[in-house]
Amino acid sequence: MRAPLRSPPGPGAGGHHQVLFALAEALPFAIALVVLVIELTPAHVVYTGPMLVATPALAAVTMGPRGTLAAAGLALAVSVVTATHNRAWGGQQVYTNLLALCLVAAASAMTSRAVRIRRDQELDQVRRIAEAAQEVLLRPVPARLGPVRAASMYLAAETGAQIGGDLYDAVQTRYGVRLIVGDVRGKGLPAVRAAAVVLGAFRESVHYEDDLVEVVDHCGAALRRDAATASAGLAGGEDALIEGFVTALVAQIPDALHVQIVNRGHPAPLLLRDGEARPLAPTVPLPPLGLEEFISGPPGRTDSYPFAPGDRLLLHTDGVLEARDGDDAFFDLAGAMEALRDRTRQSFLEGLRAALLRHVGGRLADDVAVVLVDRCE
Repeated sequence: MRAPLRSPPGPGAGGHHQVLFALAEALPFAIALVVLVIELTPAHVVYTGPMLVATPALAAVTMGPRGTLAAAGLALAVSVVTATHNRAWGGQQVYTNLLALCLVAAASAMTSRAVRIRRDQELDQVRRIAEAAQEVLLRPVPARLGPVRAASMYLAAETGAQIGGDLYDAVQTRYGVRLIVGDVRGKGLPAVRAAAVVLGAFRESVHYEDDLVEVVDHCGAALRRDAATASAGLAGGEDALIEGFVTALVAQIPDALHVQIVNRGHPAPLLLRDGEARPLAPTVPLPPLGLEEFISGPPGRTDSYPFAPGDRLLLHTDGVLEARDGDDAFFDLAGAMEALRDRTRQSFLEGLRAALLRHVGGRLADDVAVVLVDRCE
């Protein structure tokens, strides 16, 4: 089954967005500081009342109710201090400013709370939709599939994301268990769309194509067809076009003690046997799906490798292999697989997740998809 694992929150939007947001949050407090400087210096002839009244309203734009009340409290304190310093308590203007400040603060706090509640409701709805989409696009891998036991894990690198550009699936067919693991070039909604196209083609073709190469070709044709349709219909609309290519690996595990693999530019899976993990590299490297014009000679071939009871097969995307630590060293997936060799499938995925996140300091740079398959006795 699929492990319900998520990558912990990583960095937010680009650095410039974070800077702008920090400046917006600091603006109300900066205004209060400017007013204080003006009122405590000879420049106090400048009328600063409206500036302080505006601080709670500005705080409500970027901060919650507590931040809004904090800005209002600071503005009120500045008003009291400056009025006392300038001996202005006898004037009606001071009391008018204080009353206006209190009214604006109360209104801003209530507005900020209402906006926060509405935003939380919208985010909760989006999260539920994303989870439903994940169950359709990346549905759970069955724990038992014919002669194998399986489990899977998906970690999205993007903050708040449930799905991304990595894909996987495992299906029981009359030809044996057929699996796919792939990685779309790029991120965001175009990558999700490309993943959906490839998975849809795979789920359709695995049941009637007896040749594994034909299954892969069907996925590539669907990708090219959808790209051409989108390009013609949208005239280059960047947000809706799917990505250009997808690295993919399709495997077939029959009742016979071997595994057949067609690899289209994807990282080689690892086979764990007798405590040693080794990659099942393709005999003839082939380009990813969508780049069929670079294939010279036969369109593809199926490689066969022994896969006996007690063997463990790990299909994965390059988000695992390219994960780096602070010293720019890559994650040792083979070493991790050997270290976790005695664990059950679910415990293995938990351990792999912990080791991977520990290696990268808790922040993934790319999505990670893993499918773990054990050959039964």
